[in-house]
Amino acid sequence: MPEPGPLGKLLRLLGIATALLWSGFPIYLVVASSLKPGTEIFAVPPTLVFWPTLEHYERLWREWPEFFRDMRNSLIITAGATLLTAVTASAAGYVYSRRRSGPLAASAFFMLFVRMLPPIIVTLPLFPAVNWLGLSDTHIVLAVRYASFFVSLATWIMKAFIDQIPVELEEAAIVDGATLGQTLWRVVIPLAAHGLVAACVFVLVFSWNEFVFALIFTTREAKTTPLVISEMLGSVEGVDWGTLFAASTVQLVPIVVFVLAAQRYLMAGLSAGAVKG
Repeated sequence: MPEPGPLGKLLRLLGIATALLWSGFPIYLVVASSLKPGTEIFAVPPTLVFWPTLEHYERLWREWPEFFRDMRNSLIITAGATLLTAVTASAAGYVYSRRRSGPLAASAFFMLFVRMLPPIIVTLPLFPAVNWLGLSDTHIVLAVRYASFFVSLATWIMKAFIDQIPVELEEAAIVDGATLGQTLWRVVIPLAAHGLVAACVFVLVFSWNEFVFALIFTTREAKTTPLVISEMLGSVEGVDWGTLFAASTVQLVPIVVFVLAAQRYLMAGLSAGAVKG
């Protein structure tokens, strides 16, 4: 690939700067506002230099203890949805990659068709069934719903990676006495790890921040942090913006750290199948 000229390099730098500004500036505003004194949050012109304070975080801890309790719910639900998606997508991706048949092709079409439907259309009919099963306001119903929402995308990511793994490696493992499960776990999954992590990132980010499904299926016991943040916005005493920004920052930090740590795998997952060699 030829080296880009001065104009190409300039355009690339401008593109990177625009992307960083577009994605990074809102995060900076939230974090900076959580550290500003209350009187300076909406100051005009904006206060760019200020003495940081933790008063909003102290108020969040003191006045909204349910935020941290419900963060535990978010962790449980997100971990469950991610684990369920990883197991299901790995098995399904392997089957779609190594098997060819009419029923499988039909199921793949159906899976993509359901994925294209607005999520609320698929979710609302489940509400009576969830109540009948006694699963309303439980961790499991949200974990399963989040996993089912992303399992189709995760399956195709895994299929793209497994397609690139030579079948001969699996045949050699079977000749050495490995079962199909051992071959999948010890040979295929390690070689497709980049795709698996990329798929899990999508599920994790969605599950951590999702609001509508949590609003429909939970009331108290399995309530997640986005619902608590919405309650802060609707407080009858008025919105305490400093506390709201502090809660948003606490909600934001874990997911940003995880995505930054997994960005190498995420880029590999997004580019899977783009280059043929």
